[in-house]
Amino acid sequence: MIKFSIGGRTVDPRNMKDALMAAVLDGIRAQITEKVGAIRDPDTGEFPTIIVRGDDIDNLKLHVEGSPALIAKVKERLGMEDEDEVAPTAAPRVFLSYTSDNLDLARRVAEALEANGIATWWDKWCIYPGDSLRQKIDEGISECTHFLVLLTPQSIGKPWVNQEMDAGLVRKLGDQCRFLPVRYELPASALPPLLSGMHSPEIAADEDIAQLINDIYGVTRRPPRGTPPASVSAGADAETGYSPAASAVARYFVENSKHGTFADPQIDVEDLAQKAGLSVDDTEDALYELAGLVKVSHGHVLVQGALFAEFDRHWKPWNAAEDALKLGADILNDPGFPSDCKQIADRYGWEPRQLNPVIHYMLERQLIVDYQALGTQPWAIVRIVGNDHLRRFVKSRS
Repeated sequence: MIKFSIGGRTVDPRNMKDALMAAVLDGIRAQITEKVGAIRDPDTGEFPTIIVRGDDIDNLKLHVEGSPALIAKVKERLGMEDEDEVAPTAAPRVFLSYTSDNLDLARRVAEALEANGIATWWDKWCIYPGDSLRQKIDEGISECTHFLVLLTPQSIGKPWVNQEMDAGLVRKLGDQCRFLPVRYELPASALPPLLSGMHSPEIAADEDIAQLINDIYGVTRRPPRGTPPASVSAGADAETGYSPAASAVARYFVENSKHGTFADPQIDVEDLAQKAGLSVDDTEDALYELAGLVKVSHGHVLVQGALFAEFDRHWKPWNAAEDALKLGADILNDPGFPSDCKQIADRYGWEPRQLNPVIHYMLERQLIVDYQALGTQPWAIVRIVGNDHLRRFVKSRS
């Protein structure tokens, strides 16, 4: 029997696409954690705490926790000092990636963008005899606010186009540009795994290019939005750092979860909209804002444990961050400290609803060994065991 494996894990060939995406995301998370987590404040010795959220390349987000001085040093190392230059209000600058087989299509798109006030980097306009191809392309990609790639049956396998897409995706992950894949005579089923989770509209007519131009400018397709309902206004009072709609959605899960774990409770989008006092459109926008903390699958909203770690402090009488620091210090200071979840909860007088968000807080920051398994209810994991990240976390936060 033939077996397939990726990263040492056996893969069902029927789910090869999902396995490839998971392996790519695991690799990205590991690289980010290794490189960013090793940055240290030379004055205080503090290490940053790294959180990578998201379940596909389109919603992957990097969060870094630490002192303001350490955050500034991390941004400096990542080359993010000039990130304000790519603010939504800045004039859009498009880098157009394509293959010469689709020259007429590329010309049509580039001329339409320029005619509508969008500065467009197109090699036919921007590379002159004697110029370095690599240097000019790097300059175009590094200065763009929008990376636009024409995906066609001819371009999808071109190494040069794929190299440019890699560079565009790196800038997207750093929130330095938007990544816009558009299709021409290419079915969505033919997209590579990294792009299959992204919205990739098809350009088949002039009105499609017009819609692309509106999307680049951020022109909304919705009518003007009215005053939010009272339930949302109440959610805004919590000062969560999220929009009122996202706060209302988060509050529903916080107040209706029995144990503070994955998919607890389960609800579909329409019912959630009703419970939160929102329209379905606003609920979907809120769920997009909460990407990494919730997942939508076939119309059902699956809350992640990390949401409770993030939001419990606003509507519950505990704070997962403070509880995690207390638990971490006790694990490090007491060699006889129990690892069994129930024994830990009994020692502190906590219910599963309070301990589980602490577990998710620590798992997301890789402070404890990941002992997640099936059948551990009401606990999120089998046992709680610290690691070297926990030592650095407690030392930096204490």
